[in-house]
Amino acid sequence: MKTVCIPGEAPYRVLIGEGLLRKLGEELRAVHVPCRAAVVTDSAVAPLYLAQALAALRGAGFDPVHFVFPAGEASKTAETWLDIQRFLIRSGLTRADLLVALGGGVTGDLAGFAAATYQRGIPFVQVPTTLLGAVDASVGGKTGVDLPEGKNLVGAFHQPLLVVCDTDTFATLPERCLRDGAAEMLKHGVLADADLFEKVASGRWRDGLPALVQRNVEIKCGFVAGDERDRGRRQLLNFGHTVGHALEALSGYTLSHGEAVAVGMAAETRAARKMGLTNLSETIILKGAEANGLPAACGFSFAEVYQAALRDKKRTDERITVCVPLRLGEAALHSLSLDAFADYLEKGLTA
Repeated sequence: MKTVCIPGEAPYRVLIGEGLLRKLGEELRAVHVPCRAAVVTDSAVAPLYLAQALAALRGAGFDPVHFVFPAGEASKTAETWLDIQRFLIRSGLTRADLLVALGGGVTGDLAGFAAATYQRGIPFVQVPTTLLGAVDASVGGKTGVDLPEGKNLVGAFHQPLLVVCDTDTFATLPERCLRDGAAEMLKHGVLADADLFEKVASGRWRDGLPALVQRNVEIKCGFVAGDERDRGRRQLLNFGHTVGHALEALSGYTLSHGEAVAVGMAAETRAARKMGLTNLSETIILKGAEANGLPAACGFSFAEVYQAALRDKKRTDERITVCVPLRLGEAALHSLSLDAFADYLEKGLTA
């Protein structure tokens, strides 16, 4: 088992390894007294791993209950959040109890937001079962739900008590879900580790997954430590997401997160190059995306993407902050007026 310690106001550990789902109760008991534990998962994960998680919790003295919602980004809504709140009330959870998010990024965001807001906050544990959840979404404490107007527009910062990543769960992932994880790993490589980028961009990265997840978690930790509220350096992790979140919303979430981010990274690198902010070519991003079966084309007009991007959380008053990749392994933040952002975006979306 590999362990990454995440510092902060409420420090926690990320445990990474094979067979860890069987030890979920044991690891949780080391950081919280046995109590009622509400396991929130989706309809795709429940048939595969819910019974194992419940048994592990019971074996360690916890009293688990569970809530299953329909799988997919379409369920990441205020309505599902409210359903979870009512379930927690009916199940008799108090502030002495906790919530377990068992699944991918949608489950972690949704269940984490439920934990952040139920009785003004109860502890929760992230148990990512997807590569994307493991390398990105489960770490950093961002939780929330989508609105018709955009992605993650309502949410809270709520750090997990513990993250338990059983890499055996990746064996049941559809290929598309693995590609989503590859997109976020490419992003981490561009931002902080050229060797990681080259490995993932080759498309040959599927051996030694615990070590690969560990490296990505370490990179994310380096950005979130000291900036839990996303006011400074952590914003570099938004590389590809300004365009990516807009594309997800425009597609009605038929475009997956990783697919949208891959297109976003290429577009944002192209824009920065054309504006003279970097010498890095988008070609390297496009080749890495192609090697992992990720798309390169946008499919929406500049006007559509611009209007969707203006609703993004990264906008402050009449400015928006973008991430500029300077070279592989290094990036910087750049603040643009809305007029300059429109020019930036048009350049990025025009090959």
